[in-house]
Amino acid sequence: MAVETTPAVVELSIPCRPEFVSVARLAMLGVASRMQFTYDEVEDIRLAVGEACTTAVGRAMNANKTNAQITIRSEILENKLTIEVEDKVGRMPEVTAAAAPPESLNEENLGALLMELLVDEFTVEPTAEGGTRVRMVKYAG
Repeated sequence: MAVETTPAVVELSIPCRPEFVSVARLAMLGVASRMQFTYDEVEDIRLAVGEACTTAVGRAMNANKTNAQITIRSEILENKLTIEVEDKVGRMPEVTAAAAPPESLNEENLGALLMELLVDEFTVEPTAEGGTRVRMVKYAG
């Protein structure tokens, strides 16, 4: 009989403003560094989370919702890190697939493309509250 492992959960809420993106990056650096990731993988995770937060901040500034919050939730298993970056800023426009021609990529699509390249699994979905949830998974080893 297999023993089910309960993930450790780390959750952080930050204001949806540019000066707090570095707080999210540092928090994820600390979380990922405690796992069996290489230095480069830790940097990929840190960069992907920063990009997800920066994209939310950009949408917040465009919608004049800079008082919104970003919640970063990570679930840590032995060899799997799942990160969700959720905001209540509004729905992120549909991202263009990685194979799209360069001229069709806007700033949000470039951010999504970067996140997709940095992690093993990547999804973007609307939330029931009218925001956006970016879900990223990175496997160690």
